[in-house]
Amino acid sequence: MKKALLTLATVFLFLGNVNAQLPKETAEQKTERMKWWTEARFGMFCHWGLYAMPARHEWVRSNEKITDEDYQKYFELYNPDLFQPKEWARMAKEAGMKYFVITAKHHEGFCNWDSKFTDYKITNTPFKRDALKEVADAMRAEGIKVGFYYSLIDWHHPDFTLDQFHPLKPSNNPAKMDSINKTRDMNKYRTYIKNQVTELLTNYGEISLIWFDFSYKEKGQNEWASEDLLKTVRKLQPKILVNNRLDLNKVEGGWDFVTPEQYVPAKWPEVDGKQVPWESCQTFSGSWGYYRDEKNWKSPNQLIAMLIENVSKGGNLLLNVGPTARGYLDYRTESALKAMGDWMKYNSPSIYGCTQAPNEYKVPANCLYTFNPTTKRLYLHLINYPMGKIVLPEMQGKVKYAQFLHDDSEIKFIGKSTHQPDSEKVAGELVLALPVNKPNVEIAVIELIMN
Repeated sequence: MKKALLTLATVFLFLGNVNAQLPKETAEQKTERMKWWTEARFGMFCHWGLYAMPARHEWVRSNEKITDEDYQKYFELYNPDLFQPKEWARMAKEAGMKYFVITAKHHEGFCNWDSKFTDYKITNTPFKRDALKEVADAMRAEGIKVGFYYSLIDWHHPDFTLDQFHPLKPSNNPAKMDSINKTRDMNKYRTYIKNQVTELLTNYGEISLIWFDFSYKEKGQNEWASEDLLKTVRKLQPKILVNNRLDLNKVEGGWDFVTPEQYVPAKWPEVDGKQVPWESCQTFSGSWGYYRDEKNWKSPNQLIAMLIENVSKGGNLLLNVGPTARGYLDYRTESALKAMGDWMKYNSPSIYGCTQAPNEYKVPANCLYTFNPTTKRLYLHLINYPMGKIVLPEMQGKVKYAQFLHDDSEIKFIGKSTHQPDSEKVAGELVLALPVNKPNVEIAVIELIMN
């Protein structure tokens, strides 16, 4: 992932102007192609590579300006002997995740599969196995769709030119950097990208999603040959979903969804005044790769509320795990996934197939609505559990029945409190009676069956 957090403006910053000839489809065809993803709403991201060994951020090579020689020790010693892809898949499924996106290659250039285009791959480490194939097979066996993350950046490849992020960038010496870059050939690197992406989309079965990362000031669509690359992707896997980081945001068919990173947008993102498919990618803590000493892990309440908020604005949540260098998900990750699963076990109908509620439904304070357009059911998420009642503005006569989602227990309609001042009475409000004690779920959900 990127070193700095994206703002929504940054997501849309790198806009191309070339009219690419990519496969044409109607809005209805695109909606149908993306239907599985839109209904899934919740996926697992996985950042795993050599950076799990230093265990201090996936950008450790860049942050600490580590040379090729000094980084080589991780490659020579890498042996995730406790890698159990079936366990990863089990935990993803039990957490309620419907799709999985793993780093085939991150910025460090290390490949998690047996690529014939490089020696810098997992099958040349002491581990020797093709981790990508094993985990893809394990996820599919659990009914989870598989996606690959592919870094457009590569700090190991000898033809990838030095730039602001490269660990070998000379400090305050542009002339030296220019001299080094003259010995590098981005044409060769573009061929390398295309060859590897072709390999990934040919040898690993159906790939439901590809997540490219990322374009920036110094490198964009021209450096990646993005249009040609995307044509290859569409040809090899016609149904695949592609994110918006190839720097083709102004090209018709150049992307399928936008990707705010490490934040939830204030509202459903728009492009040219139209709401677009979107997915927020988030971490349990602050790092994407395994970070042994990181302390700022989000609470279960924060994680669940984040998922709900994404869906309440018409979006997906791609929540990241960073496996250890031995190949397992550490106790903090296991605990967080279990908390998500415990909640999803009973409350997933308020997530799967749901989206932003119609504007006519006014959200009470400290709550979030999601809405299932197929069943026409409205879900009220009590982010902060109220005392004894909840007042729904402008909902009188619109609700046929109310119940807690986790156990289908009835919630009665009540009149306004006799102690409520006239100044607080609002015409058309609906008051629901609640038990004083919050139900034994992290965030309680009320299912509203509409008239």
